Amino acid sequence: MTLLFFIIAIVYSAVGFGGGSSYIAVLALFDYPYETIPVIALICNVIVVSGGIYHFRKKGHFKWSLFWPFAVSSVPMAFIGGRIPVSKEFFLVLLGVCLFVIAVRLLFVNRTIKDYSEYRLPKTSLAIVLGAVLGLLAGMVGVGGGIFLAPVLLYLRWGLPKQIAATAALFILLNSLSGLAGQFAKGTSMIGLLDYWPLFLSVFIGGQIGSRLGSGAILSQRIIKDLTALLVLFVSLRILYMFI
Repeated sequence: MTLLFFIIAIVYSAVGFGGGSSYIAVLALFDYPYETIPVIALICNVIVVSGGIYHFRKKGHFKWSLFWPFAVSSVPMAFIGGRIPVSKEFFLVLLGVCLFVIAVRLLFVNRTIKDYSEYRLPKTSLAIVLGAVLGLLAGMVGVGGGIFLAPVLLYLRWGLPKQIAATAALFILLNSLSGLAGQFAKGTSMIGLLDYWPLFLSVFIGGQIGSRLGSGAILSQRIIKDLTALLVLFVSLRILYMFI
């Protein structure tokens, strides 16, 4: 489990993600208590993207005008989503569907885009609405939402890849913190979370490695995203198969 989390952190952090979608998928497959799965995933998100924000910002990739319209609506909606109680069956079905959609987006959304030299910022009103929807979903599922946001931005050319990675990292951090607050507000216990310290340490180390590679453009973003998508696709189909 620790090794899996380490690898996931490297792969996701290289493109500005926290890896929450894969953490919760792996935890679900290993039959961890579903009530604690979103909390563990969100904590790992915070650890990973904190390093990513530092490295991408240090390289000058962060663009405030791209980030703030999405964040202003997503953060409160992530809190609301985190407070919504869901059954184990509904949680896993929602998780499987979300992961499948993510995988398809990551695999195919970039195939028709060949030139990133030109981009345009989204309309503020549209960005606010989209941020609210993604924040609510992120809070319910237990992820930061950046893995939902980034493919949309890339597809619509609302920023350069590195700017989008930086935006996704901070988007994930704020939504993860908001989602955690919602989880604890609905009564999720913090007792026993320290028992998962090997997972937290592994994602910290993996996140530092991945964000350094990604922000410095050492690795191909397309290769990293394709590998991530294949992992997410496999896990989503495995979860959905349980309900067929």
